[in-house]
Amino acid sequence: MSDLPGIVIAGASGRMGQMLIESVLKDDRMRLVGALDRPGHDWIGRDVGEAMGGQPLGVMVYDDPLEPMAKAQAVIDFTAPEATIALSKIAAQARAAHIIGTTGMSDDQIAELEPAARHSPIVRAGNMSLGVNLLVQLTKQVAAALDEDFDIEVIEGHHHHKVDAPSGTALMLGEAAAEGRGVDLAKVRDAARDGITGARNRGDIGFSVIRGGDIVGEHEVLFAGAGERIVLKHMATDRALFAKGALRAALWAQDKAPGQYDMLDVLGMRG
Repeated sequence: MSDLPGIVIAGASGRMGQMLIESVLKDDRMRLVGALDRPGHDWIGRDVGEAMGGQPLGVMVYDDPLEPMAKAQAVIDFTAPEATIALSKIAAQARAAHIIGTTGMSDDQIAELEPAARHSPIVRAGNMSLGVNLLVQLTKQVAAALDEDFDIEVIEGHHHHKVDAPSGTALMLGEAAAEGRGVDLAKVRDAARDGITGARNRGDIGFSVIRGGDIVGEHEVLFAGAGERIVLKHMATDRALFAKGALRAALWAQDKAPGQYDMLDVLGMRG
């Protein structure tokens, strides 16, 4: 049992955190060694099984990552940018893989992960599903094949609790489209339209955002030309697929050198 990689789950009380805990407990290739939550949360100091309304698991919820990370080979983190940056430093000290599903990170915040990546592997992805990563590759290929006569619009929908927009996955898709066209997304990104905006600029990559209900995740890339449209779409109906991808990443990273990776590396789709 002790030979199995030990996993710590950050953001344990959240919906994704609880899904990750349940997924680790069902997986016979790993073991749960700790759970983390923000200081002051009422789960702190409790057995995580009891906190989730079940039987005790012998695994505590901590607000300080030092103790659980000392027993861990990987930490899975779907939290917030500031928390992720802080946790990356502890994971680096522990030489544990840091699996990051946190979205809404700025370029400057992503750059702050680099020192940690010199000491431990980091797998960071805006979306950890196989289908979405296939969609990213297809988006890049289609964008490369079509010229600016085709407008590109990334359309995404999530539940009404999501706090960042566009989603990390939508930005992944926008980056893929920009890479396919050989342009810098920052220079062609068109978002937050409201009022009299004027005509769309040729070559812009647009973003449209939907927030409502319990939508798990829907992403569509529209290539709209004169007289024809090409639509690439992925719909997630169960967030368990994100947990499955994160666990796969945690196992994959066990024998990897320090550095920054993404799900294309994990899935063998790099290239």
